Amino acid sequence: MRFQDVAKLSTRMFKTNPARTWLTILGMGVGTAAVVTLVGLGFGLQNIILEQIVGGDTLLSLNINNPPARAVILNPQTVQEFYEIPHVKDVAPMASFAALISYDGLTGNTFLQGASPAYFRYTGAKAVTGRLFDEKTATEDRGNVIISKGMLKLFEVDDPASAIGKQVSFRVFVQREGSKDPIETELKKRYTIVGISNEESQPNAIILLDELTSQLQVTEFERAQVRVEASEWLDGVTTSIIERGFGVTALSKTVEQANKIFQGIQAVLAVFGGIALVVSAIGMFNTMTVTLLERTGEIGIMRTLGASSRDIQVLFISEAVIVGFLGGVVGISIGVGIGFALNTMVNVAASNFGGKSVSLFAYPLSFILFIATFSAVVGFLTGVFPARRAAALNPLDAIRYK
Repeated sequence: MRFQDVAKLSTRMFKTNPARTWLTILGMGVGTAAVVTLVGLGFGLQNIILEQIVGGDTLLSLNINNPPARAVILNPQTVQEFYEIPHVKDVAPMASFAALISYDGLTGNTFLQGASPAYFRYTGAKAVTGRLFDEKTATEDRGNVIISKGMLKLFEVDDPASAIGKQVSFRVFVQREGSKDPIETELKKRYTIVGISNEESQPNAIILLDELTSQLQVTEFERAQVRVEASEWLDGVTTSIIERGFGVTALSKTVEQANKIFQGIQAVLAVFGGIALVVSAIGMFNTMTVTLLERTGEIGIMRTLGASSRDIQVLFISEAVIVGFLGGVVGISIGVGIGFALNTMVNVAASNFGGKSVSLFAYPLSFILFIATFSAVVGFLTGVFPARRAAALNPLDAIRYK
């Protein structure tokens, strides 16, 4: 049987029984839509959690901390030694001092930190408003400062944008050798706020490390970010640093564990959606069985005119695959439509209450293509048994069937 004949006969159902055919497709679509919607929710939640921290530099960076026992400490010498570890591309230390900050006539406690522009890329820090330090503007940034969102809460500032351009001054508490009490040192100039970081848990302010070391003697660092050349060297560099006595955490490991958790969540959601898909598949199987009974006489005539058992089998399976695939397309349209509508509602509510817009539902192209293919496979599976029964019919018995 020619391909065009198979295509014409397997789509004839849209003319002979349009209502039943489209209801069967809609039934498959509802089951598929349940899978698409629930798994899309899983992808959306995963993106919301990880989109702020996933980046090339961030995932290839190691966070180095001083050990609790302080048998070793991060200082300019040990930081320089990190460069000697094979496959270490860059090291970005961060110094921190307790300080008092004066902002808009108010004074509060803070942590004054010094870091290079690369430090922000390696930690995955984001600016709520304004900008972070950058290598291109390093010279002009010597007079600028970035404060955290937690710092604004301390001063009861509700609008972060209102703080941009204002100036602050610092009095820093420096621990001198041989002295138990810290010495208060006032920095020589005022700094202009150019950005608000997304750090909410701690009130801190960050200036360039070069600017900080020009006014204060930095003998140790609070932490450092080590940038590795490639992901395959992360474990080796981590082992080398741990052997030196420092604590190491890798965001890539956290992301990896988070992805595993979300994969489990998506699997559970897919199971719930799959229940609806199974029910739809049973309905489709019932439709194909009824179609077989209705067309028994037609099958007998086709067989007597020269159609082989294989031709009959291909005809029924083609019809089932078409219905399954179209059911998948309808289900994808319904599921994506539901996700788009809910995303719009959530974002409208978020904008009205001053929140941030998010995509609660996400549909990767690979997932959409998988669902479309899977729907066709489900159609194929539901059509195999009726197709075999149709192919096995005796032509004479089929003609006499009423």
